[in-house]
Amino acid sequence: MTFTQILGHQRQKYILRRAVASGRLAHAYMFEGAEGIGKRLMALALVRAVFCLKGTGCGDCTACRKVDHHNHPDLHILEPDGAAIKIDQVRALQKELSFRPLEATKKTCLIDGAEKLNPAAGNALLKTLEEPPGDTLLILMTPQPEGVLSTIRSRCQRLPFSRLGREHLKEALAERLGVDETEAHVLAALSEGSFKKALGKHRDLFLERRKDLLKTLTGLSQGSILPLFDLAEALAKEKESLPDILEIFQAFFRDLLLFHHGRPEQELVNIDLLETIHRRAGRETYSSLLRKLGAINASRQQLDRNVNRQLALDVLLMQLAA
Repeated sequence: MTFTQILGHQRQKYILRRAVASGRLAHAYMFEGAEGIGKRLMALALVRAVFCLKGTGCGDCTACRKVDHHNHPDLHILEPDGAAIKIDQVRALQKELSFRPLEATKKTCLIDGAEKLNPAAGNALLKTLEEPPGDTLLILMTPQPEGVLSTIRSRCQRLPFSRLGREHLKEALAERLGVDETEAHVLAALSEGSFKKALGKHRDLFLERRKDLLKTLTGLSQGSILPLFDLAEALAKEKESLPDILEIFQAFFRDLLLFHHGRPEQELVNIDLLETIHRRAGRETYSSLLRKLGAINASRQQLDRNVNRQLALDVLLMQLAA
């Protein structure tokens, strides 16, 4: 994918294009921003522009096609091995970077998930950043720059990436996925500006399962405890999807709060569930909605600290059913 084909991020494109054209690329960049908003696509577009035989990042020449297929001999991609990037991986990379480029003018390495460099790996990488070979380009990518050693951050040119605007993303989803306007609205709102979320496995969760989850949630009551515990048990097993399920719950109660304030329907996330929102809003007060939104936020923080998921969800669902 070329710079032109990447959705949004016009300022970042301008900075990188100008650096390539002037021959003044930094030896190391840190692309910072949320998951799935285009950092890796931008990094590969930059590599393509540097390696391109035509000097344009055309996407058609041999070098560009090799970058697209991740088999260019001068492109190295470093990713976590399990939960972390380890020192052996960094040492292997340093060995590769010590050799001259085979085909391109530079040897390039993308480090995806730089916040997962363990301390030993981070300190080893620091040596390369302090004394980089002249023909090396390093691009670190992270959604959590504060998780990267400050000494590493200070030796990179930092380039922040913002989430894609909801309307911009909505238009792109409608065009690329062929979904209707309502589905594009829901996907854009729940994916939080992440094109990767909207296009990936989250699509079914946000469009189809969302309705079933909210139907089950709104059917709970404190007087019927077994269905509540059954739902908590089922959700506790979905460790990977749980943050997004809680996001769905939070968006629903936020919609109820906006409805109470008389906000336009287009400001809501669940515009395909207006009947449910109207009915449920009549059973809630401003104070009860604030309490429930606070309970969801507290549960998300608890789950980030690896508390007992089942117990945390039992407590949350009892609060939401009140």
